[in-house]
Amino acid sequence: MAAEYGQGHIHMDRPEFRGPDIKGWRRLPAGLRAPFEARTWKEFGYLLLSLPIGLTSFAFAVTMLSLGVGLLVTFVGIPVLAGALAGCRGIGALERTRARGLLDLDVAAPEPLRPKGRGPMAVIGAVLKSGASWRHLLYSVVLLPWSLFSFTVAVIFWWYGWLMVTYPLWFWLFPMYAGQDGIQLVGGDGRNIYLDNPFEIGVTAGTGLLITLATPWILRALTTVDRLLVISLLGPSRLATRVVELESDRGVVVDTAAADLRRIERDLHDGAQARLVALAMDLGLAKEKLTEDPEAAARMVDEAHGEVKVALQELRDLARGIHPAVLTDRGLDAALSALAARCTVPVQVEVDLASRPAAAIEGIAYFTVSELLQNISKHSRATRGSVDVWRSENRLMLQVTDDGSGGADASAGSGLAGLAERLDAVDGILVVDSPSGGPTAITAELPWRKA
Repeated sequence: MAAEYGQGHIHMDRPEFRGPDIKGWRRLPAGLRAPFEARTWKEFGYLLLSLPIGLTSFAFAVTMLSLGVGLLVTFVGIPVLAGALAGCRGIGALERTRARGLLDLDVAAPEPLRPKGRGPMAVIGAVLKSGASWRHLLYSVVLLPWSLFSFTVAVIFWWYGWLMVTYPLWFWLFPMYAGQDGIQLVGGDGRNIYLDNPFEIGVTAGTGLLITLATPWILRALTTVDRLLVISLLGPSRLATRVVELESDRGVVVDTAAADLRRIERDLHDGAQARLVALAMDLGLAKEKLTEDPEAAARMVDEAHGEVKVALQELRDLARGIHPAVLTDRGLDAALSALAARCTVPVQVEVDLASRPAAAIEGIAYFTVSELLQNISKHSRATRGSVDVWRSENRLMLQVTDDGSGGADASAGSGLAGLAERLDAVDGILVVDSPSGGPTAITAELPWRKA
């Protein structure tokens, strides 16, 4: 999802972003490394390219927009205006590529056009109705004034910084080729001051060094504005991103529901149903032996009675796995206490809720704690655990802790990963704090909805 519609991401850890990997280079202060790092040169190149691209995009956007608006009195203006917006979307695609290559900023493409129908008119209508198209047009117009300012500032600081810091290396060119002692600092009215003695040359180089060291941070400040422009105007809107997230969450919910149905069907087929079939066969044999061998028939009926008890227990466990009656009747406190009683280690439960949340949220909270307690029983090697439930403003908070061996990781593709996906489907969050050696504290956060 993030690959298609996510917001901007800056990959600071890429080698080409960090700079040259020279022995001892990382030990230098960041301020001394910055002028020579690849990031600084790439950002400077980005600012240099921004001006010609800004001129081109501004000229295209303003010309086509003016032409399209001027021709709106005729039918021709509509496709011209749509062409202007489509061209600006193309410029936006180029700018996202440039930002990815020079700023290491990954910005996904905006939501695609969804024409309502077929034919050119449907496409034109989709382009005109797309908010992303108008944001691209705005970017094409705004880029010129900002790129003019950033280009000027970047070139001035870059040029004069390096010019001054290297002055001791080339000041001799003035007396040899220009007929003057050095850079002219003051001139006119018969009074000329040149930077020609060692002290003045040193001060010039020192000032240039300060400017050179400050230039990378100025470039970063300028490109920060460029990053914001690219993310806010050329990326997907928050609404579109949210829609995609909801679509993905809906897919998770559907998959989870389908998996639960398959699990219930499998448990019924392999458990209670198989036992009931065997029970029917045993009772049939007992009926046949009732007149011939009453004692054998009585033993078979007794065995069938035991099978009935086992089948009833399996059905109770299955019903509890779907939705426990105690949760519906008495709420989270009693339901979680029942879960803790079945755990293989002592678990203390504390529920501090003035009222009950919505049934759906209550059910998700119950099954979240159930799975976490199962993990404690199976994997933690803990001697005690705890479950705390409370409300924080509009969020329902769950925390399950144990003093086990730790090492739980939701990113390792374990059951915790699936649990995190289920919580994410309802705007929930799962946070795992489980260092190696323990203890483990897993916090789940769910939206609070009134019952």
